[in-house]
Amino acid sequence: MTPRTNLPASGRESPPERIERLPELEPERYELRSGPAYHFALARRDFCKAVGGGIVVLCLLDKSRGQEEGRGKRRRGGGGARSQEIGAWLQIDLEGRVTVSTGKVEVGQNIRTSLAQVVADELTVPLEHVRLVMADTQLTPYDAGTFGSRTTPDMSRQLRGAAAAAREVLIDRAAAEWKADRAMLEASGGKIVHRQSKQTLELGQLSGGQPIAGKIPESPPVKPPERWQEAGRPARKANGRDFVTGKHRYTTDIKLPGLWWGKVLRPVSFGATLASIDTHAAESIPGAVVVRDGAFVGVAGPTEDVAERALRALKAEWKTVPQPSDGELFELLKKTGSASRGDGGRGGRGGGTQGSIEAGLADAEVKLQAAYTIAYIAHAPLEPRAAVAQWEGPKLTAWTGTQRPFGVRGELAEAFGVPEENVRVIVPDTGAGYGGKHSGEAAIEAARLARAAQRPVKLVWSREEEFTWAYFRPAGVVEISSGARKDGTLTAWDFHNYNSGGSSIRSIYEVPNQRAEFHPASSPLRQGSYRALAATANTFARETHVDELAHALGMNPLEFRRKNLKEPRLQAVLEAAAKAFRFDAKPETGHGFGIGLGTEKGSYVATCVEAAVEPSSGQVRVIRAVSAFECGAIVSPDHLRNQVEGAMVMGLGGALFEAIQFKDGKILNARFGRYRVPRFSDVPAIDVVLLDRKDVPPAGAGETPIIGIAPALGNAIFAASGVRLRSLPLAPSGVVRSS
Repeated sequence: MTPRTNLPASGRESPPERIERLPELEPERYELRSGPAYHFALARRDFCKAVGGGIVVLCLLDKSRGQEEGRGKRRRGGGGARSQEIGAWLQIDLEGRVTVSTGKVEVGQNIRTSLAQVVADELTVPLEHVRLVMADTQLTPYDAGTFGSRTTPDMSRQLRGAAAAAREVLIDRAAAEWKADRAMLEASGGKIVHRQSKQTLELGQLSGGQPIAGKIPESPPVKPPERWQEAGRPARKANGRDFVTGKHRYTTDIKLPGLWWGKVLRPVSFGATLASIDTHAAESIPGAVVVRDGAFVGVAGPTEDVAERALRALKAEWKTVPQPSDGELFELLKKTGSASRGDGGRGGRGGGTQGSIEAGLADAEVKLQAAYTIAYIAHAPLEPRAAVAQWEGPKLTAWTGTQRPFGVRGELAEAFGVPEENVRVIVPDTGAGYGGKHSGEAAIEAARLARAAQRPVKLVWSREEEFTWAYFRPAGVVEISSGARKDGTLTAWDFHNYNSGGSSIRSIYEVPNQRAEFHPASSPLRQGSYRALAATANTFARETHVDELAHALGMNPLEFRRKNLKEPRLQAVLEAAAKAFRFDAKPETGHGFGIGLGTEKGSYVATCVEAAVEPSSGQVRVIRAVSAFECGAIVSPDHLRNQVEGAMVMGLGGALFEAIQFKDGKILNARFGRYRVPRFSDVPAIDVVLLDRKDVPPAGAGETPIIGIAPALGNAIFAASGVRLRSLPLAPSGVVRSS
């Protein structure tokens, strides 16, 4: 297929090259689980350069999913082993200012500040003297991506090790300069100081403004938490003034000389394929470029209005296929997931089996079976997907908001058949991700349009596109069978998750006979990573079921947990939350208390909620919420508190009302006017209790705090109303009492 163009004669050295779709390549389809897998045709002249007059055999590789699932598989965008050269991670200029490089991205979690704190700590320089260069594939070391709450336990440790190694090299240099006993030297206040003579040398003098040669040792001499000075205490947000004054530039704010706007034609429904398209009306719009390359159809123009008018002028006919609706969802997941379960559960995977479920149930005096469902929900980031792409000869630069810059570099290289070294991905600080920006669709689309227009192109997804064509948090069905003795001792626990995932699937309670399995299912919607992955679904089901067992036994839900919980760190957050909340107090009439706890990513949370249910309307009011959180040694307490509060508020949405509605391959609530997210009026009084464990290495904190709010709220609703809710969202239209 050939891209049509209708460009003004002025300002162009030559018309854009006409690109034909090679007949050997089949048009790509929108693959629902992993999104569009674009593999664009080479430009005719590039194709001839590549093969000359010979014969070429073309094959398409499966497109890697831009999601956390399958992280063990090798993908393009890999960077091999992490560099252990000190100079790859930091440099000290002549004035003693430190530039730190990391492939991690800033998506609102404020890692720019916490990473600067650990470097400042080891080098003993003021925090404001540390500057981070982040997420630029040309300037920073390879990084797999910002996900899984790995920045603090992984990158923080790497940078702390690099800074400690640099400090030791500079101490060696000072010792050589003074011909002094090295044991008498120490780093202090951005200088190397001789304890006896009080001589000093600035770090900048010792570095000479050059990269510091040397390797990071396997066990670098980092400071223990009790000696931290910059880390472990409150710090102002790095670059905070830029955000509150509007100086910061997101991808959508980027301006380049000659920048054009791009738009992409989307299918009318999931699974639809393009039957025919008439581009003549769009081509007649002055300045518009129309591109068709297999399944990809897009437009570009010198203004956003021109691009929008050209998009609307395209006349496409689509061949659709039948698609299920949200009303059929859970039956479909259970049916297709059961097929993967196999005989006797051998098709499942996850937490494994311990003891005998049959023996545990036989030993039980109280038995319970229940099923729980979890709806698809959207990430709903403040900043939708966006990208700016610019070709300079064979080299491509893309600015985009993504959690995986090196992964997106690989996707771009694969889509256009170019070497990865010819692709540069730059990620400006981004307006949220929540696990939803692992893939690079917007960058690929912008790059395809930029190649046709021979100009830089900006492409910004609309809110409807973000809600429809991004991936969702997986929906799921969880079935639990359990048993306990009358004294409250658990004897059996059989847990099966269909589709939503295996994170936190194993019981946190001591049960001699238990099984926990995840069963993959056929998802009708594209799905992928979401904050805390499936830990929210599995924690909701487990903590709701535990409350149901306590009720069946006539036990206080807090006491029932205490009896069966043996893990000391979980016991600590449970007791801290219950004490701060005053869980043993008696709630007001019409109010109820609930609790939910769990662990994920090496951190621990317990959340207590007070809820009120209005008798006549069934409307739920969340009165207050308390979370106790422990993630080892705390690096940045104020920002950790913000993360916990933010997760609790975000979790309220999925707990109370967020759910994707779909029918006939279309999302029915693809805008904020129809998709309910938490509002200021929904937010209760929130208290966060942080447990600082300086004897334990720091763990990730961006995800785990979200998992406790849904079960705590559901249990509070039951305590207030007597109605047990087993589906997320719990009460999108209020609590409905059965007659």
